[in-house]
Amino acid sequence: MTFQKLRKTFVLTVPGLDGSGPEHWQTLWERRLNRCVRVQMGDWAYPERSKWIRRLDLEIRSSPAPVLIAAHSLGCLAVAWWSKERWSLGYQERVIGALLVAPPDVERGHARERMASFAPIPREPLPFPSLTVASRNDIYASLDTSARIAAMWGSAFVDLGMVGHINAESGIGEWAEGIRLMASMVPQDDPDAQLWDWQAAPEESEERFGDRR
Repeated sequence: MTFQKLRKTFVLTVPGLDGSGPEHWQTLWERRLNRCVRVQMGDWAYPERSKWIRRLDLEIRSSPAPVLIAAHSLGCLAVAWWSKERWSLGYQERVIGALLVAPPDVERGHARERMASFAPIPREPLPFPSLTVASRNDIYASLDTSARIAAMWGSAFVDLGMVGHINAESGIGEWAEGIRLMASMVPQDDPDAQLWDWQAAPEESEERFGDRR
């Protein structure tokens, strides 16, 4: 990956079931990080796997630069299914890595009915670097299940402790630790300080990406 490409890297946030509200870390990242936009997946309340995969694929292919993906909850499954069904060698320079936060157990448990189209959980390793982050008291998946999912995906696993579903209700705010985890996937020989600029004015980010949200 060249320095020039990294200087133009985009972060794509992929929310889960019911989307991410105004206090969710994904929303806060979109406001504060340079070049960070949300993938509009369509129906957040009653998701359809094929439609979510199609929306994600379109956003990745149309991005003017390589992307880092920051997915939460069902968004993690969308990324895994996109990888299984759409990945080809042509994407190698398009996806730098993925931060996969609180993937749900769609094969059993809470709210399974609305997530049924994403079952079963893909078993194939992801073809790009990834970090799977889980909580010990997440109602959507046990820590053991989360660790098994990470192992299947060939993803590094991070135990975040007792923080629920790692969302707005978890009280983590902008979740600076998540930013550090995301930054760890950027090749160290080509640092890009601008990508992680937390001082960017919110109105600047909104003006820059307002037409894509």
